[in-house]
Amino acid sequence: QVQLVESGGGLVQAGGSLRLSCEASGRTFSRYATGWFRQAPGKKREFVSAITWNGLRKYYADSVKGRFTISRDNAKNTVYLEMDSLKPEDTAVYSCADGLETPDFYVYYREEGPYGAWGQGTQVTVSS
Repeated sequence: QVQLVESGGGLVQAGGSLRLSCEASGRTFSRYATGWFRQAPGKKREFVSAITWNGLRKYYADSVKGRFTISRDNAKNTVYLEMDSLKPEDTAVYSCADGLETPDFYVYYREEGPYGAWGQGTQVTVSS
């Protein structure tokens, strides 16, 4: 059974940076795409970023484009989310998720449907 574990969250001042990690274990060899979502208190979970198995395609929400960078190291079964120029509105629980990289993924990557496994999440708090 696939298990995803996030780490790297914390408290940071506005304008600061954090790097989140998502480590996967228990997966048999397949092409998996990975996404990051976040949920702020009282709000729906929203898409942040996603990356294909080979790392060649990367997707970002408009709200984080130019500030966040997603990457992966398949040798370490880990996906990273580098977050720079953080704003108070970035405060949320950040969760990673992955799913088989089927043709539907390229269309629906912003939605939760393509993702079959989810991590527990890591809290990111940005103070003003």
